[in-house]
Amino acid sequence: MTQGPASGLKVLDIATLFAGPVAATLLGDYGADVIKIEHPRGDNSRTHGEPFKGLSLWWKVLSRNKRAITLYLGSPKGQQIFRRLAKTADVIIENFRPGTLEKWGLGYEQLAADNPRLILLRVTAFGQHGPYSQRPGFGTIAEAMSGFASITGQPDGPPTLPPFGLADGIAGVSGALAVMMAVNARHRTGKGQVIDIALIEPIMSVLGPQIIAYDQTGRIQKRTGNKSDKNAPRNTYKTADDKWVAISTSSTSIASRVMRLVGSPDVVDQPWFSSASGRKAHEAELDGAVATWIAARPLEEVVKAFEAAEAALAPVYDASDIVKDPQYAALGSIVSVPDPDLGSVRMQNIIFRMSDTPGSIRWTGRALGVDNEAVYKQELGITDADFEVLKAAGVI
Repeated sequence: MTQGPASGLKVLDIATLFAGPVAATLLGDYGADVIKIEHPRGDNSRTHGEPFKGLSLWWKVLSRNKRAITLYLGSPKGQQIFRRLAKTADVIIENFRPGTLEKWGLGYEQLAADNPRLILLRVTAFGQHGPYSQRPGFGTIAEAMSGFASITGQPDGPPTLPPFGLADGIAGVSGALAVMMAVNARHRTGKGQVIDIALIEPIMSVLGPQIIAYDQTGRIQKRTGNKSDKNAPRNTYKTADDKWVAISTSSTSIASRVMRLVGSPDVVDQPWFSSASGRKAHEAELDGAVATWIAARPLEEVVKAFEAAEAALAPVYDASDIVKDPQYAALGSIVSVPDPDLGSVRMQNIIFRMSDTPGSIRWTGRALGVDNEAVYKQELGITDADFEVLKAAGVI
């Protein structure tokens, strides 16, 4: 197979739940040699979610393409071994509370003294400095503080949190991007650097013009449910056979096709229809016409009609729909991967395709410490006797 674009990079993943590990997974998907370093008791992710056959299915995805070793970083011997590993690494990904690595004698200054080309990605809830930097926090905290929860949910309902690690996922993608930027900078400077990602920032950055709108107008975005605060019609609609579809009409041309399709061509010629703000001001009229038309027809008829009209609509899918959809199949978005515990398992594929240096999923999340001997004995040259001593002492 063609080597992935991150081939040649050695990454030490000492992070836990979940943004740092996501960044490491992405790097591994595209060819980096990622070594997942866990406490000898095992990472918390191994018990995350409802177990199946005593296993975490999330672990199988989150730790795919990573070698698995154990090391107790809180012990002097573990710290010594980690410094040996860090000497040959390109990237370290961590998410301990600020100051923890320094307390262990593993701060960037110490590690970079051994390896000036080292890149250290640090992911925390609030960043490495500031009044909140020592507070504990997870993605939920970021989803609340970023402004996401305040604009999510029904207008008369409570602020709504996502049912998955949204802030962690966005921060993870951001972290992988930041690492590759640092690698590119290293080509010019020959030096590594520290990357500081606070969970509260990447999610805030993708929420649109909230900050500039407040700065310039004093306006605070409100919850609108599935409707848009900028355009209409945009919503989810129930079909005659109790299925759901979603439509978007961000452009005037699409909006006009939708309204002609649902039997309201007269509104297209109104002066207000040509702008998104004008359509938003007449939201009840437009949304009502669309909802009525869709409610009278089954899903298959609705989808075919919108497709023929070249209007944007999609069924609201769950996992059972995704795995049998022909477009996902054509893209290869779901892939089967051999797993030593479960046989063949299906999971999300890598997130983008590259023509010359594609990524791949080579294995699923591995058993605790399965690669200890290969890494410690073969790569660090630890003898069999010393290896057994380290095991008995709980260092590995």
